[in-house]
Order: sequence, then structure tokens, then C-alpha cells
Amino acid sequence: MNAEVLASVYASTAIGVGIILAAAGLGSALGWGLICSKFLEGIARQPEMRPQLMGQMLFTGGLMEAFPMIILGMAMWFVFANPFADAVKAVMGG
Repeated sequence: MNAEVLASVYASTAIGVGIILAAAGLGSALGWGLICSKFLEGIARQPEMRPQLMGQMLFTGGLMEAFPMIILGMAMWFVFANPFADAVKAVMGG
């Protein structure tokens, strides 16, 4: 039964990591869409502000791209150094 419980913990962790990565990717894509739409809207309102808006858009987009990478690092920690599996091993005595 110990191996079955441990396999269940690993399977649940893999499913959770997949959902987390999908949500991070979706959030980043939606964020990029909003950033670019507001950038184009700002240019349509004030064309002379294009250089300033471009810099701000790229800076904010860089922050938006950093979010999934941070989430990817956390997901890799859950996959390779699974704290839940260590806790199960400690409780089961193995």
C-alpha cells in the first residue's frame, strides 16, 4: 500500500503542476493581449506618444513574460523535489 499511496501523490502532483502551468500560460497570453490592445489604443489617441508608450509596453511585457518563468521554476521544484512525497515517506516510515 505504501507504493500505491506514493504513486498517487506523484500523479496528483503531476496533474496539479500541469494545471498550474496552463493557468500561468493563459494568464500571460491574456496579459499580453491587454497590454498590446491598450498600447494601440494609446497610439490612436495620441500618436506623438508612440516612443514613450513603446518603451512602457515592452517593459510591462517583460514583466508579464517573467511570471510564467517563475511559475515554471516552482513547478519544477514540485516535480523534482516533491515535498508532498517526502512528507508521505516520513509518515509511512520509509
